[in-house]
Amino acid sequence: MAIAQAGVQHAVGSATLADVLERVLDKGLVIAGDIKIKLVDIELLTIQIRLLICSVDKAREMGIDWWMTNSYLSSHGKRHEEAVEHKHKLAALRERLAQMEAQVEFMCRP
Repeated sequence: MAIAQAGVQHAVGSATLADVLERVLDKGLVIAGDIKIKLVDIELLTIQIRLLICSVDKAREMGIDWWMTNSYLSSHGKRHEEAVEHKHKLAALRERLAQMEAQVEFMCRP
């Protein structure tokens, strides 16, 4: 009597850390959580944690590009902040000029 030994095959997909990281950056990974601290049914503190891990290209696809306008992370961001500051100064100067013109017009009336 012969006993047939059936070979057990396992489908083990081994992935290196680089493979896993490439997939996470390509597809994206979201980790979300809330922490609430209550004392006698009175909420004292709520912390909402949202973490997105993905590549820069994937973030841009999703419309996330805050690092482009942050002066600490990008020289373009510094220029953007300076342009916004100049725009506000120009608006303030225009308002001041309009007020001065109104005063001159009022003083020149007969």
